[in-house]
Amino acid sequence: MDTDAYVLVTDHGPVRWLTLNRGEKRNPLSLAMIEALHQQLDAAATDNNVRALVITGAGPGFSTGHDLREIETHRSDADHGVAFFDLLMERCGAMMQAIVHHPQPVIACVNGVATAAGAQLVASCDLAYALDTALFGTPGVNIGLFCSTPMVAVSRNVLHKHAMEMLLTGDMIDVTRAESIGLINRSFSDSELHAQVTRVADIIASKSMHTLRIGKDAFYRQRELTLADAYAYTGDVMVKNLLANDAKEGIAAFVEKRSPVWQDS
Repeated sequence: MDTDAYVLVTDHGPVRWLTLNRGEKRNPLSLAMIEALHQQLDAAATDNNVRALVITGAGPGFSTGHDLREIETHRSDADHGVAFFDLLMERCGAMMQAIVHHPQPVIACVNGVATAAGAQLVASCDLAYALDTALFGTPGVNIGLFCSTPMVAVSRNVLHKHAMEMLLTGDMIDVTRAESIGLINRSFSDSELHAQVTRVADIIASKSMHTLRIGKDAFYRQRELTLADAYAYTGDVMVKNLLANDAKEGIAAFVEKRSPVWQDS
């Protein structure tokens, strides 16, 4: 393992852990970190041995968002940083969308502070579990930089007024508040977090990957549709799913009172 890598990769059976590896700096999402995480997401997407992903951070924090020192450095570019800023936002958006569209479920294991694009990363994951002392926020407004791109993911997880409160005040929220507004699933103590995330990831990894791919894709697609269109679309998805080998096997196993043997097809 390359301990200097921006993202450390560790496989625990069928669950792959991706660890943001700039813990001494609270794992800022520099361009290099974004590209490294995107590369590992792409690698996992085509690895049939990986059935679930967990993203966490090294050190005492999850991620404090974009690397403001990197951003400030590029203000001295000939174009005052415009080209770099465009690239940074495009690549960050592409990486976040890679999580949403990823064939495997992606879980955030939030081991500390997650702010701005770090909160965006949490919100982009399918599930999120946090250390009970973790804090969350979109504090860009405090430095004159509204968290517009983090807003995309946060506002798709959190109800309107709660999202706007986070964005307009820049205030930090604790895990109790984060759970109550839908940003995370649950929180655990330091001694419990890793085991609990592992338990959930292992449960997910035991399911039919073909079924999970169908369901995850349909979940995000139907949210953007009208009620009638969502029912029409998911009805078609259900019919196709019923014809899949794993649905046939799963239903037969239920009727016969035995454990299913998945073919992932």
